[in-house]
Amino acid sequence: MAGGCCGSDAKFDGVSYEFKRALWAVIAINGAMFVVEMAAGAFSGSKALQADALDFLGDTVTYAISLYVIGMSLKVRATAALVKGLSLAAMGVWVFGSTLYHVLVLGVPSAEIMGGIGLLALAANLASVWILMRFKDGDANVRSVWLCSRNDAIGNVAVILAAVGVYLTGTAWPDLIVAALMAGLFLWSSVQIIKQATDERRHAEVHSTAAE
Repeated sequence: MAGGCCGSDAKFDGVSYEFKRALWAVIAINGAMFVVEMAAGAFSGSKALQADALDFLGDTVTYAISLYVIGMSLKVRATAALVKGLSLAAMGVWVFGSTLYHVLVLGVPSAEIMGGIGLLALAANLASVWILMRFKDGDANVRSVWLCSRNDAIGNVAVILAAVGVYLTGTAWPDLIVAALMAGLFLWSSVQIIKQATDERRHAEVHSTAAE
């Protein structure tokens, strides 16, 4: 665990030069991939690619917020994580709704573009996961960064599998199913972040009251 907090109730809060440098690196990676993947998703008609692009955008915003609140009070950091959890939930709901709508629209996405961009995105996310690996444990603010990176890597593998399914079946169903599963992953991660952030906010308020 980063920050030397193993065996202690205290959780790593991100106050380290190494963690900040890691965040800047993954902000650059995820911001660039959002632009590339959203454009490719629109061009190919792939909902799975567009869902994954939104995850890149969510990660970029998450990392930026995480970087901004480093060193602030536990209550501020927990509140930031809570906002990120709610945003992730909203993203999951949007992807679910968009996928259901697209079921009623004719058209099969381009399997070749899905697969190619999926491989590029997977490489970008594996790089982010490697950079953040030693910071995966910590408070809600730090942990939300790790969960988003993990989601991206899982999502990219799913997009590649969807591309194979679209190619083999000649239908959009594999793409739509993967998009729905990714939306479910967003929602599940948001529940974990919101729960930890809520607990930390409550803990901070109790300590604040006791100190008065």
